[in-house]
Amino acid sequence: KKKKKNKTTSENGQVLKNLNPETELKRYFGARAVLGDQRPRQRNRHFHRSMWMTSPKDSWPRFSRPGIAMSLLQSKDAIHYFTFEHNREYQQIQFKFLDAVESMDPNNIVALLQLNPYHIDSLLQLSDVCRIQEDQEMARDLIERALYSFECAFHPLFSLTSGMSRLDYLRPENRAFYLALYKHMMFLEKRGCPRTALEYCKLILSLDPDTDPLCMLLLIDFLMLRSREYHSLIQLHQDWEEHRNLSQLPNFAFSVALCHFHLSQQEDMDPSERDNFRHKADQILQDALIMFPGILMPLLDLCTVQPDETVTSHVFFASRSLIGQPLALTELIALYVGRTFNLWREAAVMLWLETNVQTVLHRVDVKDPLVEDYENKRKQRYLSAPRNIHRHVLLSEIKEATSSLPLEVTTQPMMGFDPLPPLDSIISYTRPERPPNGASSESTLSLFFRSLLPNFNLQVSISQYSSAGQELNQEVNRLMVAMRDMLANIRFQEPPREDNPYRDDEEWD
Repeated sequence: KKKKKNKTTSENGQVLKNLNPETELKRYFGARAVLGDQRPRQRNRHFHRSMWMTSPKDSWPRFSRPGIAMSLLQSKDAIHYFTFEHNREYQQIQFKFLDAVESMDPNNIVALLQLNPYHIDSLLQLSDVCRIQEDQEMARDLIERALYSFECAFHPLFSLTSGMSRLDYLRPENRAFYLALYKHMMFLEKRGCPRTALEYCKLILSLDPDTDPLCMLLLIDFLMLRSREYHSLIQLHQDWEEHRNLSQLPNFAFSVALCHFHLSQQEDMDPSERDNFRHKADQILQDALIMFPGILMPLLDLCTVQPDETVTSHVFFASRSLIGQPLALTELIALYVGRTFNLWREAAVMLWLETNVQTVLHRVDVKDPLVEDYENKRKQRYLSAPRNIHRHVLLSEIKEATSSLPLEVTTQPMMGFDPLPPLDSIISYTRPERPPNGASSESTLSLFFRSLLPNFNLQVSISQYSSAGQELNQEVNRLMVAMRDMLANIRFQEPPREDNPYRDDEEWD
């Protein structure tokens, strides 16, 4: 038993190390290249604790508990259910944040963050603004600060690695943690750390694997392919297929085929085993093309590949035959193609795809019964997409997919710090009612910009449309001037020095 416990501890420690991007960067470039001539930090300079998810920076303001804690709700079948909680002081800050968003004055959010440098929603909101303005370093820094604040509030039993800790997305206090993890994961992937990003993807999925509120199953295959975790992806598909029907998702249908193809190209493998992987790759890819023919043309278009005339002229893959494709399926296809097309651009992969496309056309011409069977399944299964898929598409910011969102999604208010909240949210505290300000008829576009640019107003008459673009530029510039001034010259008031800087005498409600 002791030996087994030590092994489990060692595995958990390795997973925790994999959450640190420096581990992956050192593997690629070596420790010297990653660390450079970094010098040790001054001892206890800002009293930052060492954490697993983030590396605290000396440039950060001194940390004082912002009013967030985590409590254990229940334990059942070795699974622990937790929730974050806001104390009364933090609730008041949250109300002020919502007021700042609605005030149409960006300086109010800036001022709020000056007084409360670890307020989560303010950090998430300003990170989005920085990212839009291509200040990636500051955007990433703000997200890391939010994660640091969360990790300081973890319950002693909460585990990042066991897969047995749960957080209910229905509770608003938990949702910001999901979003901070997601945004951090995407920054890691763009920095060239797909293996580390994959660990965060697994972490997000483990927090609520049954409902998967951010629909990480639409992303995990991409990160596994980027990380060359081919066997792991095949194993995941086998383990989850029975209860989650992963093959009904276009991303798994094509990514699993691509996994088998890459394994068939490994020269250090037994020839018969390579042939077996190649045979399976062909079979799975053909089934995927028959089930989801709408993927081929958009994929080739993004790969800047001109298909053969026999393909473009055939009714099965022709664009006009896809007009009646269910909108939910169009959304999933656009998401997969927009995210993974670079993985299909390799010459060997394209040659393999071309060969199987020709085989599929032959199967269609000879009236393979599978073609009609899959056509019927497409019409029945993809009539509508659940809310978590729409939420994932919004977070992905892949234009091909967001343009496929249904009207009922794009016409409702959306805020960047809480996109598409669940309709059955569990509310623990409510914002005091505010004096009526008149009925609002703002469009989704207006509300979206106001979530990022609180001073933006799209309520212009028809005669003012010509100046709307100029007004938007002015608002963006005004916000960024305020943001850059704050981030460059901000001075935080240091709290009184204590023997134990982490002592928290606040009473929690």
